Parts: sequence; structure tokens; C-alpha cells
Amino acid sequence: MGESKSKQLKADEMLMSCAGVQTAGGRVQVRWEANSATTPMGQLAYFIEFLTLTGLWSGWRERCPLSYSSPNAPSKADVLGTWMLSILSGHRRYSHVTTIRCDGVNPGLLGMNKVISEDALRRALMAISEPDGVAWLDGHLRESTAPLLDAPWILDIDTTIKPLYGKQEGAVVSYNPHKPGRPSHSYHTYLMAGLRLVMGVEVKAGNEHSGNHTLPGLLKILDELPAEHRPKMVRGDCGFGSDGIMRALEARAQPYLFKLRLSKNVKRHIERLFRVSGWADAGQGWEGMDSTLALTGWEAKRRIVVLRRPLQGEMLVAQEEHGQQLLGFVEADRKGGKRITGYEYAVLVTNLDHEVLSLGQLYRDRADAENTFDELKNQWGWGGFTTHDLHRCQLSARAVALIYNWWSLFVRLASPEARREAITSRPWLMSSVGRRTEHAGQTTITLTGLHAHFDKARQVLMRISSQLQTWVAEAAEQLNIKSVWQLCCDHLKHTLAAIGPPPTLHLLPDHANGVG
Repeated sequence: MGESKSKQLKADEMLMSCAGVQTAGGRVQVRWEANSATTPMGQLAYFIEFLTLTGLWSGWRERCPLSYSSPNAPSKADVLGTWMLSILSGHRRYSHVTTIRCDGVNPGLLGMNKVISEDALRRALMAISEPDGVAWLDGHLRESTAPLLDAPWILDIDTTIKPLYGKQEGAVVSYNPHKPGRPSHSYHTYLMAGLRLVMGVEVKAGNEHSGNHTLPGLLKILDELPAEHRPKMVRGDCGFGSDGIMRALEARAQPYLFKLRLSKNVKRHIERLFRVSGWADAGQGWEGMDSTLALTGWEAKRRIVVLRRPLQGEMLVAQEEHGQQLLGFVEADRKGGKRITGYEYAVLVTNLDHEVLSLGQLYRDRADAENTFDELKNQWGWGGFTTHDLHRCQLSARAVALIYNWWSLFVRLASPEARREAITSRPWLMSSVGRRTEHAGQTTITLTGLHAHFDKARQVLMRISSQLQTWVAEAAEQLNIKSVWQLCCDHLKHTLAAIGPPPTLHLLPDHANGVG
């Protein structure tokens, strides 16, 4: 029996399965229907329009280095559409693909013939050579951010440890603060601050987590950028304050701001400054001291800023060990009326000439990057779609980053006044029951709300659709001198820059906040 005939028999069987069900509200008839033209992601039609009119979807599909010799093989649209719908749904495993095979609406909107199986998706990604696949996805990551780089922006770098539970290539026991002794991969990520867009990601073995393993990818991104589009600074935590990284950036006249580890020599320097007067206001209860330092292994002295914040009380957070905060107990002499004050310290190293107040705020702004990494890990398939080979892990990490970028920009069109993470933006802009009907050659998708903000979503999505149509008309009038995608990015730069920094921050004029 053929597959199509089997499906039809199954559908007929379900239609005949209508039966009465006794409920508290009375007896109701329940009817089962297979292969219905419905979807739980009805509002996704507007995001697909965004990808279509900007050329993002067609460009990604056409340049995909996937080829089959079999005439029965799935098309590029089937493979990439299944992959994207799974990622947009927040899936983390190939087995989750099964849940979107009942979508009777969105695959057709993407020009797909069908949603392929999890095994077919794995085989398709395996058929893409790693060099070609990495170049293809890295190119699209660049294109998703390139039109936005002529505004001031900051490049945040970070390394995330992904624990593994199987026999994966590159699974090595190394530094793992959350799962000590557990094999892992390390994700080296390059993030455009402000807009929270991923510029690049590399998956490496678990023992390649240090900043020195990040350096080649970092330099590749910087060297491929025109001088006028380079970041105002490269920013990172204490894993990147090494001599090799700083020398490479200094050779390119690239400003940087890193945190230093509190090594013995750094602590000795803090001790020398402890009783020195002249500590300047560094904002939010911090005070800072400008200084220079030459650590062992450094070829020259560098500017450092020592930040401290007084902590008063009988119980203080003393340090961290394996990601866990340790408490130090301070006994105050209550009878003598004495009060013991402890300090929390942080040391920054930089080649910027900003004053202490700006540098303190600039580094605290990095907390926003941590929010992005948290969103990628917990709300997207970051570190998911794991296979035994590192090759497909590389491709999946980049695909998640790319689709995350597209969705993030789409959400900023909907909500320029506030950054919305996937946990709120997906229900708002994606979730509704969508039913497709055909009549007189006209396709209609009817949406039924699943949340309280359905009407607001309607207004916002219709506004975006109208704006996209306007950009299409402008691009046509200009003979495509400016593409729809460029016009979209120009609009984002304008609207987000107009919002400006939070009014509570007192920053210097040269403080680079990015464009969001």
C-alpha cells in the first residue's frame, strides 16, 4: 500500500471516530481530523513575509551548499524550513521535529513540500561539508548585522560551557563550573551589544575554553570589517584579559575593555592602593582608582582601573569557588561601637582614555550581554541539536544564531521601545490558531487568539506588514538602489537611536552604547 493511500485511509478512519464525550458542561461530540490545514503558530505568517520581502529566506535557501543525487530527496526548502520551524519553536533536539509535522499552514508559506523527519534532517546536515556549511552560515550571520554597523557599537565576547552526556566528538573533561568532571563543548560567541545580535559562534572541544582559543575567530571578524564599521571597543570578562589578546588588538588600534583575574600580583597592587586617597566616583556605589600595571608575561605596562564597593555588615560575600558564592563572616565589636567595612573589588584593563566613571558604567553594561547568553541557552536551541560529530554541532549553533538574529530584528520592528526575549515575544507574535482555507483561487488564513494581547499583536503585525509593503515600493522606485533589507535596517537604526540611553545614567558624550 502506498504512503498516500495509507494516509487517506487513516484520515477516513479519524473522521469516522466522532463520538460523544460526557463533560461537566454537558455531552459534546468530539471529531478527530488528520492532516488539517491548521497550525498553532498562525501569526508566523507575518514573520515569513518579513523573511520573504527582505530576501533573507531566498538568499539563505539558494546559497545553501546542499545537493542530492536522488530525485526522491527532499528539497532545500524542505530541509531549511523544517530546521527553521523547529528552532523557532524553541526545540533543542532533532526528535522534537516530530511536533511540527502536523503544521498544515506554515510549510506551504515557506514554499515547502513537506516537513521532513528528524532522521532526514540529520542526514541532510551531514551531507553539507563542514567548510562549505560554516562559510555559508557565517556569511549570512555577517549579512544579518552588516547594515547596522555604521552606528557606534560594542563587540562582546564570551565563552559558554555546554555539558555533554554522550559520546560526542570534542567532549573533553575540562573546566566546567556547573558540572565538574562532566565532558563538555565550549561555545565561543561574538555579540553585537545593544541590539543583542550574534556576529559569530564557534563550537570547540571542552578543553579549548580559554580566551586564546577565541582569538582567531575574534581577529577574523575584526579583519573582515571595514575600518569605519569596527566596534568602538571589544569587551569581555577576565577570561580575555591576557597579553596575547591585548597585543593583537593593540596592533590593530582596536580599543578594548577587559576584566582582570584577581591574581596574586593584582591583589598586591590593590593592597598598595588601599589607603591611597583620591578614589573617584565610578557610579552605582562604586569608586575607582586609575593606575598602571605590568604583570608577569606582559611586554609593557597597561592602564588599569581598580574598582571597589564597600560592603557593610556582619556577613559578606567573600569570593566564588566553582561558580558558588562563599560567605565570609565579619564580627563587629558592638560594645566598642566599631563597624567593620569590607570591599568588593574588580580590576579593569583597557587602552581607552575614558574617565573612571564611564569605564565603570561601560563594563557594568556588559550585564546585558549575559542576559543574551542566558536567553540563547535557555530559550533557544543554543547548545542543542547535539550529534556524535562536531561538524553538525557547528552548523546547528550557527543556524540557531542566525534565526535568533532574524527573529530579534523582527521583534524590534514590533517593539522598538523595549527588548523582548523569546519567552514573551513568541507567545505574543507567533502563537495563535491559524486555519487555511481555499476558495476561488484565494488562500485565506484565519487566526484565533490564544492570549490576552491578541488584539495588540494584530495591530503591531499589520503595521509591520504595511511598512514592509512601503519599503518594497520604495526599493522599486529607486530601481533597487536600496534593498528592502537595507531600508529595514535604516529604519531600525533611526528608531532605536531616537530612544537613546536610559535617562537615569549619567554618561560622558563618548560613551558608546551601541544602537539599542
